[in-house]
Amino acid sequence: MQKADQWDNYRSCLRIWPPSITVLVAADPVRRTDGDICQGLVRRSFRPQENYKMLQRFKDETYLIVALLVAVLAYVFEESLLHGGRTIAMISTAVLVLVIVLASVRVAHHAEVLAEKVGDPYGTMILTLSAVLVEVVILGIMMSHEPSPTLVRDTIYAAVMLDLNGILGLAALMGGLRHGEQPYNDDSARTYSVMILTAMGVSMVVPEFIPQEDWRLYSAFTIGAMLLLYGVFLRMQVGAHSYFFSYSYPEKKRRRNEHLATTQASGSAGPSIAMLCVGVVVIGALAEVMSQTMKVSLVGTGAPPMLAALLVAAIAAAPEILTALRAALANRMQAVVNIALGASLSTVILTVPIMEAMALYSGQPFQMAMTPVQTTMVLITIIVAAINLNDGETNAIEGMTHFVLFATFIMLSLIGL
Repeated sequence: MQKADQWDNYRSCLRIWPPSITVLVAADPVRRTDGDICQGLVRRSFRPQENYKMLQRFKDETYLIVALLVAVLAYVFEESLLHGGRTIAMISTAVLVLVIVLASVRVAHHAEVLAEKVGDPYGTMILTLSAVLVEVVILGIMMSHEPSPTLVRDTIYAAVMLDLNGILGLAALMGGLRHGEQPYNDDSARTYSVMILTAMGVSMVVPEFIPQEDWRLYSAFTIGAMLLLYGVFLRMQVGAHSYFFSYSYPEKKRRRNEHLATTQASGSAGPSIAMLCVGVVVIGALAEVMSQTMKVSLVGTGAPPMLAALLVAAIAAAPEILTALRAALANRMQAVVNIALGASLSTVILTVPIMEAMALYSGQPFQMAMTPVQTTMVLITIIVAAINLNDGETNAIEGMTHFVLFATFIMLSLIGL
């Protein structure tokens, strides 16, 4: 009865006060026209700031909301998509890939918010780990549907080429054209380069010489070696040698960057953690259907074997590309180096043990040894990166060398090498 009386009073207040007067009463307690009852009701009911924040949060998460709706529709109409012919399957695959990329952008955004809260080098580590998580989720789902002995190898190889030559090359090229020479801490580049070379050598070159009957033993050794490398590297990155992975910019630019970081990092980390987890789950659901539609759309087309691997690597790296380009154009090359080389290292050193553990569990080995063409491209890339990143400054010429190597990788992939 009491609630009914309050509602009647509230309706009477709305009849007495038009919306404009209601706003004034909520903002100014002195202005009231019909006593304390209406004043109290309006004060309790009208919360424009909270409503605006809620609407703004929904607006910010438009990509994830769309991805969730598409995932639900994809599961409902999965049979129709798979049995509607190649054209329907190809269109569905393209739409799902686009939606996965959009969801990945939001995942990267929330990872970036968390990164700004903790600062470097922890921040860059969160960014790269979120990208590797997306890649592992998509790879695991695709492998569960149609095990391919070379998909893991090709995806890691494609990711390294995309990170070291695509992201680093394009960022250094665009940043060099705008700012000329861009400084960074060369200790980080040397550390990353030697770690990438070691990890890829142990996990993707040496397996070529391992007898088939000993693959379980070497897989177990590879898992231990990768975890040991990452453990030592992680302790160095966040411990005594954390200064390797940071760079002191001029005072004016540093104040501007710190102000931007403070603005972006305001608020609680809880919502970002929650939305990051939701985004990964949604991406996994979308990848479940995408792997099926892509299989149907590629049957009998003669598409190169590297296409699926390149697609997975591109999806995982899409947010990193945007982040790296923004950093390069803002003359923050240290962030680009950490993202490009850190993503390459994380892809090798974390994806390999997870996938090798899956192989041991299933009893089906993966073909981890790279082909001669792949080995040659990796060696050329690491040598060029070691030379270009040895002086603490990048320029457009160095960026162009990496970008040409990336174009070469694309060409070789298209012709099936």
